[in-house]
Amino acid sequence: MEYNICKEGKFSYIDEGEGEVLILLHGLFGALSNWKDVLNHFSKSHRVIIPLMPIFEMNILKLSVEGLANFIHDFIEFKGFTKVNLIGNSLGGHVALVYIKKHQEKVQTLLLTGSSGLYENAFGASYPRKGDKQYLRDRIGLTFYDPSTTTDELVDEVYGIIQDKGKLLRILTMAKSAIRHNMRKDIPDFKMPVCLIWGKQDTVTPPEVCMEFNSLFPDSEMHLIDKCGHAPMMEQPAVFNELADQFYKKHIVKT
Repeated sequence: MEYNICKEGKFSYIDEGEGEVLILLHGLFGALSNWKDVLNHFSKSHRVIIPLMPIFEMNILKLSVEGLANFIHDFIEFKGFTKVNLIGNSLGGHVALVYIKKHQEKVQTLLLTGSSGLYENAFGASYPRKGDKQYLRDRIGLTFYDPSTTTDELVDEVYGIIQDKGKLLRILTMAKSAIRHNMRKDIPDFKMPVCLIWGKQDTVTPPEVCMEFNSLFPDSEMHLIDKCGHAPMMEQPAVFNELADQFYKKHIVKT
C-alpha cells in the first residue's frame, strides 16, 4: 500500500487516519517501510503520523539526539498538537525520551521498542567496510532473529548510505551522541504510562535493557516477544500491534 508523503516547510511526513495522534519515530537506519504494519493497523482507529527525521539534512553542528528532539518539538508545535502518543524504535525511542524530558506535558503515552537511551551495542566493535556487501548483510542480519528479514532492498539502502562519506560521518555523529545522552537519571521523573515491547533475541539493546527501563519508569509495563530481534514491529507485527492495542485501550483518553 502506497502512502502520500506530505511536505510543509522543513517537514516531510506521512499522515494517515483520524483520531488520537500516534507519532512514530524511526531509528538511525530506519525507513518508513519499517512501520508499514503498524501504520496499516492503527490508521483505522487513530491518526498515525511518521515524521522523517533530518539525520542527513540537518546542520551537522546541530546533529544530535537533542537536535532531533528539538526538530520533533518544532513539528508538534507546527501541527498544533496539544497531546500526542509517542512510539519510538531504537534511536527514535531515544529521541522521544529526550523530547519528553523538556515537554512531558505534551505526551499522553509512550511506547518504546528496542530503544536506546540506556545502552546500545549498535554495530559493535567494528563498522561496515566500504564495498563489502556480504559483511554488511551479516551485520544487519544481527538486528533480526530471522536473518531472512534482511532483504536486498534493506542492504542496498544501508550500503548506499555508507558509501557516502558525508552520510557516514552523520551516522557516526549520531551514534556518539546517543552514547552521550544517557537517560538513566531522568526517566524516574516521567509520569505518563509507558509500554515496553522488546524482542527476546535483541542483540542491539538486549532484554536486560528493557528490564532496566521497566525498573526506572514509575508507570510501565513490559512485554518480551520470542523469536524476535531489535525491530518487533517488523519481525512480529501481529503480536506487536495486539500488545500496543491493549495498552492504548487502557491508557489513551480521547480529547
